[in-house]
Amino acid sequence: MAEEENKKKKQKIPTAQKRITQSIKRQANNKTFKAKTKTALKSFLTSLETKEDAKNSSMKLSTIFSLVDKGVKKNIFKPNKANRIKAKYSKLLAK
Repeated sequence: MAEEENKKKKQKIPTAQKRITQSIKRQANNKTFKAKTKTALKSFLTSLETKEDAKNSSMKLSTIFSLVDKGVKKNIFKPNKANRIKAKYSKLLAK
């Protein structure tokens, strides 16, 4: 009888393992997305330093805006951080 009760009880271990694997996948996706965003930011800054044409710099800025907005949509960035990034880099382009 004691063995039957043990079999009927739900074990929480598989769910916990699933959550761990899910969090690892999400962490990897978030890391790659953040790296892609940082690369876009660096390329924008180098275009400003080398004083490329304004059209090219503004296109790079628009890609930054889209990446940051996608990050907010996917809950990778918080909305306020996205706004700070946009304000900072648009101010740099205006100079």
